[in-house]
Amino acid sequence: MAAAQRDNHADVIVIGAGLAGLVAANELADRGKRVILLEQEPAHFIGGQAHWSLGGLFMVDTPEQRRMGIRDSLDLAQRDWAGSAQFDRPEDQIPRQWAKAYLEFAAGDMRAWLHDLGLRWFPVVGWAERGDGRAEGHGNSVPRFHITWGTGPGVVAPFAQRVHAYVATGRIDARFRHQVSHIIQQGGHIKGVSGEVLADDQGPIGAQTNRHEVGEFEVYAPSLIVASGGIGGNLEMVRENWPTERLGPAPSRMVSGVPAHVDGRMLKVAQAAGGHIINGDRMWHYCEGLRNWDPIWPNHGIRILPGPSSLWFDAHGTRLPDPALPGFDTLGTLKAILASGQDYSWFILSQKIIQKEFALSGSEQNPDLTSGTWAEVLRARIFSGGKAPVPVEAFKKHGADFVVAETLSDLVRGMNEIADVPLDEAHIRAQIEARDAQVDNPFAKDRQIQAIHAARNYRGDRLIRTAKPHRLLDRANGPLIAVRLSILTRKTLGGLHTTLESQMIGADGAPLPGLFAVGEAAGFGGGGYHGYNALEGTFLGGCLFSGRQAGRSDQIA
Repeated sequence: MAAAQRDNHADVIVIGAGLAGLVAANELADRGKRVILLEQEPAHFIGGQAHWSLGGLFMVDTPEQRRMGIRDSLDLAQRDWAGSAQFDRPEDQIPRQWAKAYLEFAAGDMRAWLHDLGLRWFPVVGWAERGDGRAEGHGNSVPRFHITWGTGPGVVAPFAQRVHAYVATGRIDARFRHQVSHIIQQGGHIKGVSGEVLADDQGPIGAQTNRHEVGEFEVYAPSLIVASGGIGGNLEMVRENWPTERLGPAPSRMVSGVPAHVDGRMLKVAQAAGGHIINGDRMWHYCEGLRNWDPIWPNHGIRILPGPSSLWFDAHGTRLPDPALPGFDTLGTLKAILASGQDYSWFILSQKIIQKEFALSGSEQNPDLTSGTWAEVLRARIFSGGKAPVPVEAFKKHGADFVVAETLSDLVRGMNEIADVPLDEAHIRAQIEARDAQVDNPFAKDRQIQAIHAARNYRGDRLIRTAKPHRLLDRANGPLIAVRLSILTRKTLGGLHTTLESQMIGADGAPLPGLFAVGEAAGFGGGGYHGYNALEGTFLGGCLFSGRQAGRSDQIA
């Protein structure tokens, strides 16, 4: 139907065709509502950031966990969440309620709901964010990271397919390249939105698209849902909100873990209409970023998902202290790196470690899991002939951040060629030799070696995720590898303050009629249901849950 002939009135407007927006639109259409779905990017960008994800979901006490010998419970998950969130602000009252509700969902009907939609999960449950070493502190006590077969595209697919089906019936009117700039209000009530129609752009999914305006639009509805994402692709906004007192100064150089369209512009539009952002200083950025040798979006960064064995050094060549270990405490490690006075760090490892422990975050970097076939997984991760998965080997060969050498002398020489701070070989050698002396028996005083032994007690880690302890300087374990790591932007943990039904709350604490927010725009629920730390798998999970809450809200008549 031509744009001029379209009915510009609907029951609900959904702004953003990422995962949270798709879920909300489907839930509303299931209820018989007519929905106008607006998205500033082209139609083939559907799914937003979720498309690029590894597809990991935080779920509790699942059949996948039980088959791997993992004993989990809602009570244990609640303890872990409380220790990680560290809620300590008056405005955390509703985020606390969101956390409780999400955990009940994750331990309740989340898996059955998704299973009925066709989602399936890789049988080895991942153990992400293993924690800061305190029983009452941050971290997952047990593995809870369920990787979806098909990765991010596999999570998006059933919701995108249902949207397409509703578009065919006219229940959902999807309008891409429609950029919202203003929320229309009259007498305290929502009337609709206005904005610009952008020129078509057939660039590859995730690439930066044009902002050429070719027209204007207005559409009308008494309710609207903001599902526009966060600010991770806008480094200026990241720095404006950076928690300097808590983490140290913002890095002078970062790589972007999300596309450029994750720009935060819609958050300002929502604020102009009365929405209120809380916890804007709570962020989730990774320490293991690589410059993508084959970039899709500007300043494109990829995250290493490390096993526990790589030695982690600051920019001066000093080993980071426990709990700044690979895969344990993201923000604690970020703080330790920035305390060095530099904004980068180093991994040093062996070929045996990279073969078993290195994975790269994202659907495009895990073609075997994205394919959803066991044959591809076995070929890539078990029968690899001593090599890491193909995307990892490609980074090792082409990536500007990798150094490979047969001897430590040659390795440090190569590291100094790409370092900002000169490294001393003797200082690094002494630390590696001390570590190597700890691996000849199952006993050790080195906390990282103890962590490796503990990881290998979990058969999932022992099978495909954690290398057997070995001496790094023994040439029998393959060449030495060093990786220069950058800070990689990813998620904002705060966002638009909302009720448990995803209705926006104004600065005065009162709900705003007709205004709703979901996904990262709402801090994944309530304005920040993570608190200060994420347990991983809770970003996609928060998009699913908050989108569902909005779509089922009684406040949308």
